[in-house]
Formats: sequence, C-alpha cells, structure tokens
Amino acid sequence: MNTQNEIKRFHLQVATKLEALQDVLQWFEGLISPYLSKTIGWQCEVALTEAFTNAVRHAHHNLPTSTPIDLEVELGDNFLEMRVWDHGKSFDLKAVLQANEKNITSLDQEGGRGLQFIKNLTDELQYLTVPNYRNCLVIRKKYSSSV
Repeated sequence: MNTQNEIKRFHLQVATKLEALQDVLQWFEGLISPYLSKTIGWQCEVALTEAFTNAVRHAHHNLPTSTPIDLEVELGDNFLEMRVWDHGKSFDLKAVLQANEKNITSLDQEGGRGLQFIKNLTDELQYLTVPNYRNCLVIRKKYSSSV
C-alpha cells in the first residue's frame, strides 16, 4: 500500500468554553500519538492549547458560549497543520507579534505570550480572515516522517 503524500484530515467543533480544552486535547492526542514523536507532539499540543484558549478568551469574549470554534488537523508525510476557526473580530497578526516581542521581557506580565509561543514552537503561522465573519489561525509544524 502506497502511503506517500497521504494526508489525513480531522475536524472537531466545540463550544466557546475553556472547559472544552480537555476534550480538544484528548481528541488531538489520539490523532497524533501514532505519528509524531513526543517532543513534536508536545510542541504542537502547546501551540493548539494557546490557539484555542486565545479564541475563547479574545476572539469570542463577547460572544455566547454556544458560538462554535472549529478545529481542523491535517497530518501529512512530513507536516502537521492545525487550523483554529473563530467568529471574532479580526486582527493584524504581524503587528501583534511585533508588539509582543517588545513587551515580552517581563516574566511577571500575564497574557500576551500565547501567539509568541505558537510562533516559536512551530514553523509557520498565519492568520486569515474569510467571508461570513470567520477567521482562521493556521499553524504548521514540519517533522521527519521517520518517527
């Protein structure tokens, strides 16, 4: 059986509640454990945790808890891509990252580090705004397929 260039796709939709993070992580760990090393898996899990909690705390902070957050994962031969879809107001990712780099010197500062963690733990990070008031944080991590 030829598995070259095979991409596995997964989707999960949860309500806007921090308590849903446990379900998100259980789902995610079940997907990646057969394919990624513990180190790469941990890095992706931290990135997904930050992305999900940012969607709840920031993008959806004024929205009903019933507002869905969609999570998508694609596993390719040498990459993992995670997409976190929200319905909040869009923002300028590059500007936020630049502002956070300047203000990240204090370890006492609470908040504001999530996007920087994601950027540092992964290989690609982008933010897309699409019609119907949806936004998507796209996170990509490359890995060796000889795991």
